[in-house]
Amino acid sequence: MLSAIFGRLVAIGLLGCVAASGAAAATKLTIGFIPVLGSSQLFVIDGEGWAKRADIDLTITRFDSGPAMIQALASGKLDLYIAGIGPIMVARGQGVNVKVIAAAAIEECAVLVRGAFAETIERTPALPDAVRAFAQAQHRRPKFATQPPGSVPDTVLRYWLDPLSKVPLAEVEILGIGIDATQQAFLSGAVDAALVREPTLTLVRDRDPKAKLVAAGGELFPNQPGSVLAALATDQPEKRDAILRFIRLHVRATEMLSKEPKRAAPHILKALGAGIVKLDVIERALVSPSSHFVADPAVIVEATAKMQDYQIALGVLKQAVPVAEIFDHESFKRAPE
Repeated sequence: MLSAIFGRLVAIGLLGCVAASGAAAATKLTIGFIPVLGSSQLFVIDGEGWAKRADIDLTITRFDSGPAMIQALASGKLDLYIAGIGPIMVARGQGVNVKVIAAAAIEECAVLVRGAFAETIERTPALPDAVRAFAQAQHRRPKFATQPPGSVPDTVLRYWLDPLSKVPLAEVEILGIGIDATQQAFLSGAVDAALVREPTLTLVRDRDPKAKLVAAGGELFPNQPGSVLAALATDQPEKRDAILRFIRLHVRATEMLSKEPKRAAPHILKALGAGIVKLDVIERALVSPSSHFVADPAVIVEATAKMQDYQIALGVLKQAVPVAEIFDHESFKRAPE
């Protein structure tokens, strides 16, 4: 669904490259993103034409998940990344010299349930009891759709189930699929629950009014580090300078998202499904409880350490990476100069 939309957008150049227009000082940067509201700073920067005016020749590439982007980072095909922090921790553990240079969004995730599982939860609010009651009545475990292992949504879902809600992971079935596939699986009834982010959350609830929101944001993982802006290390001075300029634009876009969501909404609509998703869906998604835009990476350091510990417990990470090595606070501090 959204992937098809993006294919058309990229094909006609609506989200393609910001041309240098012959400006000799323009520096080429390539950024990867996933189609969620947590990437909105990029959509604002592109839509407002700020990159070109900052002498940045920006190429934008869409991915279905953060883990898929790590391969491109590791091979040097990307300079910048805006997606979940989980894959960045995995990449650091694999020796990829990439660091978080800014936060983008926190507490993005939400759990929706439907059908018989929603009805069971209505009758049995305690989640462990509801999971067992559903399994007994349906003769199967409830199915949850999310993104692939190692992604922030997968990690947050598992954390919410156990230890937070005391639901053993063996008592549910977790399907690690892409963003579009998660939405389609939920709406078609192929799964009983899904962990989603905006604007999928608003879109799905519009299309299925019976879908029940059972947990969101801080209820799943307090101060959950979500989308981040990360950069691959470079020894090219001009590229490092361009990255600092991009951080400035990222901060500016974060301010617009918080203070002028209606101005930002058309840019996000263009990126996330013009012609399919309506503008009012984006406007509502921007001010929903699952939309918290931040830029300062210091905000997410403590929660990142907590998430990393949990990923080690899950076996996603083999060993801890010092949290200080995940972040480049100095670039963020230098950027506003």
